[in-house]
Amino acid sequence: MKVRLLLIINFILIAGYAGAQSLNQKLQTAFNHLQQDSQFRYASVSLTVLDAKTGETVFAANPNMGLATASTLKVITSITAFNVLGKDFQYQTQFGYSGTIAADGTLNGDLIIRGAGDPTLGSWRYEGHHENEILSQLVAALQKAGIKKINGRVIGDDSIFGTQSIPDGWIWMDVGNYYGAGASGLCWRENQFDIKFKTGRVGTPIGVIKTVPFTPYLNFKSELLNAPSGTGDNAYAYLPVNSNMMYLRGTYAEDKDKKSISVAIPDPAFDAAYRLADTLRRLGILVSGGPESVLTLNAKGQPLPAISNNLATIPSPTLGKIVYWLNQKSINLYAEQLLKTIAWKLGKQPSTNNGVEAEQDFWKARGIDPNSLNVADGSGLSPGDRVTTLTMATVLKSAKGTDWFPDFYESLPTYNDMKMKSGSILNVLTYAGYQTHNGRELCFSIMVNNFNGSSKGVKEKMFRVLDELK
Repeated sequence: MKVRLLLIINFILIAGYAGAQSLNQKLQTAFNHLQQDSQFRYASVSLTVLDAKTGETVFAANPNMGLATASTLKVITSITAFNVLGKDFQYQTQFGYSGTIAADGTLNGDLIIRGAGDPTLGSWRYEGHHENEILSQLVAALQKAGIKKINGRVIGDDSIFGTQSIPDGWIWMDVGNYYGAGASGLCWRENQFDIKFKTGRVGTPIGVIKTVPFTPYLNFKSELLNAPSGTGDNAYAYLPVNSNMMYLRGTYAEDKDKKSISVAIPDPAFDAAYRLADTLRRLGILVSGGPESVLTLNAKGQPLPAISNNLATIPSPTLGKIVYWLNQKSINLYAEQLLKTIAWKLGKQPSTNNGVEAEQDFWKARGIDPNSLNVADGSGLSPGDRVTTLTMATVLKSAKGTDWFPDFYESLPTYNDMKMKSGSILNVLTYAGYQTHNGRELCFSIMVNNFNGSSKGVKEKMFRVLDELK
């Protein structure tokens, strides 16, 4: 009986081992087919699959090859943020004033919105945080204090994150568009607005009808052209440089229904101050001075006043909710805000470079070589980011078993019936996530750099490899 029991146990162990070997062999065959495909002739390709519980290597091909991550870098930024900040972390935006309030309700001083890096302020994604809801909270706080008139200005203070909003390495074509919106100590409406077009026949110029919301402090020069049906949206906005003129360049297909693009706000702190000042004017509360930001004050050589009396504190959604939208919609702004916040939380000046250094130090202490995490930002928008699939998969494995893992796992989109984050920039396509195979929990990272031809075709071929994990 005892011998029979041992034989059964050995059979189970051997069967499990054979199954693991079978998966490895299937992955090797699928990976070989991928590399031999003509679309990958000049490409760099890497795949690492780990056991999500033990960290055991299930499969590895070029695991230590540093490759551009595109948006799968958000996986590392998210997991680092959960570790450093905690799942219940909330940003705290301050609203107050400098000066004093006279007996008649006149504030002799400035109203100040002091940002703490919250990327969700005025966002449409969260109940209670929409633009109008935030403005209503600010007005209510002002009225509660008995302020009826402002003998001063409305100032958006974004100084906490410094003056460099765009990470080194981002390309000029990206930074004027919504997905290239720069980080800010005081974000507003995810630092973006819409431009509505007037289209026409192919080859003719495209005009600007309006902006939503109305943005009278900016001017627009459209060099866009109407393009044939099927050519898509190839319109790009270019941020003003030492002016208020935003250029629009490229083409826009005549069959596109939307007739608009989303672009980056050049100075979100100014826009937040402008919206509050405009709201007060509409309510009949006189503001003698104009809206200002750190940028506009610096241009005038004027100092930034400090809040002497706080009127309200506006908490952000918790980190878990922020990360949900960060990964579901691949919001570059959120990743860049979190990277700077990680630096701040770890005692460094909040900047992109310090965030990168803090992130590398964090993972170095957990056995990951910083040279395998050679990045320039938190979102993956920089084409210069280089990470290995082994490092990506190792970071994914580290999340298992934490109290915040359910929040992180829920944040991952579903592609090909798998929970994973995708990434795509020019000739780069990547995926990273989790999958269960015959009851075994796995985590994986696959990256392809410098493919040729249709990205749709590349995606389908990559999915064939990942299908072996199902």
